[in-house]
Amino acid sequence: MTDGVLLRESLKEPDLDHYSSIIMDEAHERSLQTDVIMGLLKQVLARRRDLKLIFSSFFGNCPTFKIPGRTFPVEIMFSKTPCDDYVDSAVKQVLAIHLGHPPGDILVFMTGQEDIEITCKVITERLQQLDNPPELAVLPIYSQLPADLQAKIFEKAPDNARKVIVATNIAETSLTVDGIMYVVDTGFNKLKVFNPKIGMDSLQITPISQANANQRSGRAGRTGAGTCYRLYTEHAYQHEMFMNTIPEIQRTNLANVVLLLKSLGVKNLLDFDFMDPPPQDNILNSMYQLWILGALDNTGELTPLGRRMVEFPLDPSLSKMLIVSEELGCTAEILTIVSMLSVPSVFYRPKERMEESDAAREKFFVPESDHLTLLHAMRKAQEVRLQLLDIMKAEKMEIVSCGTDWDVVRKCICSAYFHQAARVKGIGEYVNCRTGMPCHLHPTSALYGLGYTPDYIVYHELVMTSKEYMQCVTAVDPYWLAEMGPMFYSIKEKNFTQKEKRAANKAEMARMTMEMQMKTAREKEEEEAKELQRKATATPKSSKIVIPGRREPGAPLRKRGF
Repeated sequence: MTDGVLLRESLKEPDLDHYSSIIMDEAHERSLQTDVIMGLLKQVLARRRDLKLIFSSFFGNCPTFKIPGRTFPVEIMFSKTPCDDYVDSAVKQVLAIHLGHPPGDILVFMTGQEDIEITCKVITERLQQLDNPPELAVLPIYSQLPADLQAKIFEKAPDNARKVIVATNIAETSLTVDGIMYVVDTGFNKLKVFNPKIGMDSLQITPISQANANQRSGRAGRTGAGTCYRLYTEHAYQHEMFMNTIPEIQRTNLANVVLLLKSLGVKNLLDFDFMDPPPQDNILNSMYQLWILGALDNTGELTPLGRRMVEFPLDPSLSKMLIVSEELGCTAEILTIVSMLSVPSVFYRPKERMEESDAAREKFFVPESDHLTLLHAMRKAQEVRLQLLDIMKAEKMEIVSCGTDWDVVRKCICSAYFHQAARVKGIGEYVNCRTGMPCHLHPTSALYGLGYTPDYIVYHELVMTSKEYMQCVTAVDPYWLAEMGPMFYSIKEKNFTQKEKRAANKAEMARMTMEMQMKTAREKEEEEAKELQRKATATPKSSKIVIPGRREPGAPLRKRGF
């Protein structure tokens, strides 16, 4: 099973009693779910001595198995000098292999869709400049590529031509292609990094780790002896690359993890036994976000709403949206929107056919909302929708439709994303209502070509590429923001002075402080009661089990009388 499924199972069964052995595969990738499972399993092992876990140092140097791989030998070729342009260097290396080396397919590791498309284009152009070069099938592979085009990498090329597959790090572990004899490793990948201060994800091109590099070179030795061309120096590999990838838990939004750990009874998250503890700012920011959404109370404990949110394997904002949709009577529509937001974008926009794809997308456009546009374009998300539908039925949530009353749906979306609201500054340009951070509408947004710009909007997420672009935007009524997020927004009233507002805020802070003090005192009393109970039930050290007829060592022999 995936690590996410095991994590969900631990909610229902904290000691995982159904299992006697657990093998953690691909643990070196240090995904968010894997790291959380590691911390939970360490606690389970302390309670269950019968559980076997295949891992080592983190779990008290338990015995390890070393199973040799089945790969063929791979020759590693390092670059003699650092390369300035990894795309150009990769293209040159591919052509050198194709024109001067024995048959065998080539796998090139690139950072993302844009680099992959440029690399494929340049390889094709340079081949056309040569006189009668051997046939070469150039095939891209990345997550946004339609399934039928992805499948081409597994098919034989026409006339048994050599294939060159240009891929993201999806080809490191997730898929294996037979016939790869040559690997070209650029030494870079894209990492998603979350900035807790401004609540923004940015995709950053970073050097890979030594573990990534070894995984990539291994791809050349799956079906026979191969060669890996590393477009970086041996010195860079030895001294500039990390041993392992920066764990996802240290560079991502932890709201979902915090919600999960709170539901498992972890009181102080800063004391939880992570392999690599995430930055304290990330944990506190995530707790703040959950408090904003109403999942945590003023003392940091789960609320009834928070307990319902845990049941859904979703981002907390999406869980909140689903739960609020029941009150507003639009569960059917929100269920579809949430499902669409949980899968990769269904819109394919190849560079050579951008205008054509934009025209096709416009058929689904709903003015004022990208979220409602997704409601009109559903297919891939059907499986996710059915899964969430089952959970909603288990939670006894009524499935109702609001018909075409889109205002109700937009208000429900606002209830989940009021903390990510922005107000208009110029044409296509907004500023975040809370932070003043500039935000831009993406040219593919349904709101981009409306002819007018809505005054207030909420967005699904903010991603930094060439600009700070808002992903999936919906126009909202400012009164909804004040209703759903009173801790941030209020409507200016004529007879309500700033002095009165400050006094109201001060009273609210005093109430929250009192709640926290009462909670601390209550916890202290509970601890003292437990300690007294433990002392009362403890067995005295001097007590012994007496067996009739048995002589204690060193005791004198009794004389028998006749």
